[in-house]
Amino acid sequence: MAGPRVEVDGGIMEGGGQILRVSTALSCVLGLPLRVQKIRAGRSTPGLRPQHLSGLEMIRDLCDGQLEGAEIGSTEIIFTPEKIKGGLHTADTKTAGSVCLLMQVSMPCVLFAASPSELRLKGGTNAEMAPQIDYTEMVFKPIVEKFGFKFNCDIKMRGYYPKGGGEVIVRMSPVKQLNPINLTDRGSVTKIYGRAFVAGVLPFKVAKDMAAAAVRCIRKEIRDLYVNIQPVQEPKDQAFGNGNGIIIIAETSTGCLFAGSSLGKRGVNADKVGIEAAEMLLANLRHGGAVDEYLQDQLIIFMALASGVSRVKTGPVTLHTQTAIHFAEQLSKAKFTVKKSEDGEDASKDAYIIECQGIGMTNPNL
Repeated sequence: MAGPRVEVDGGIMEGGGQILRVSTALSCVLGLPLRVQKIRAGRSTPGLRPQHLSGLEMIRDLCDGQLEGAEIGSTEIIFTPEKIKGGLHTADTKTAGSVCLLMQVSMPCVLFAASPSELRLKGGTNAEMAPQIDYTEMVFKPIVEKFGFKFNCDIKMRGYYPKGGGEVIVRMSPVKQLNPINLTDRGSVTKIYGRAFVAGVLPFKVAKDMAAAAVRCIRKEIRDLYVNIQPVQEPKDQAFGNGNGIIIIAETSTGCLFAGSSLGKRGVNADKVGIEAAEMLLANLRHGGAVDEYLQDQLIIFMALASGVSRVKTGPVTLHTQTAIHFAEQLSKAKFTVKKSEDGEDASKDAYIIECQGIGMTNPNL
């Protein structure tokens, strides 16, 4: 089954854990043995961190593969995948490492498994430097399901920095193949809604202040829409530790979804957190793309595996997205092009079309 080993340089471009996630997921799906060197070479703490390690170990377990060099701080791994099987799998970062990033690496794999899967993912649900679980549920899920699959995401416990302690259960069935997507018609914004949360010892007033500041900020630019941001006190039995944050979603007439989000940190006042999320959302609405900057790179691997041509209109293409495209092309032989959008009103805006001729991966186990 195994062909020649693919060599990946983990130190180029974005140079972070994302290279590891894209290359190991594709290695697993395509049955390609893989060596990744210089893992997170330029980071302040180089090599594998707990969340990268737990992701790698889960992928290994999903396919009964072989994994060498998998320890904290390691800058080189060798992965030899086998047949992907479904069933129950657990990954625990034992830290506030993101469950959403664990989901990113495992989802393409379980789509091409032999039977349905249940993934128990433990760590941070609303953590820095990663999508919040609310983003995964409210934006990523409805859009990625356009590739022709469904998944269920059950938040058992929310967990925050630094303790983690969150748990999410993801259930999904395998597919025969993925459909291409076309996300190029942005439409007009029809509603804006969100949630501002506090958990643990933080006073409810903080949630109300984040929400109010965000609404004020959005109203300056978008006057004709009701902005509905709910302040939420997370129930004690559904949140581990203390945290606060906000996510705001804009929905358009064509079903496009955009988000802005922010997490509270010690010593940062609530208004500032709300305003940061609002400004992020507004920035994502200005560029004329049909996806926000965080969804861009998460769609690349699915576009590469789909059968047919996918097209996605984006704002400026992020380094994360360029990195995902580079490694998706290297491993899968899918072909991507990125062009400035020449559409009438886009000419003045910074909009791009990412097009991909997918490889039409078919599930060998079905």
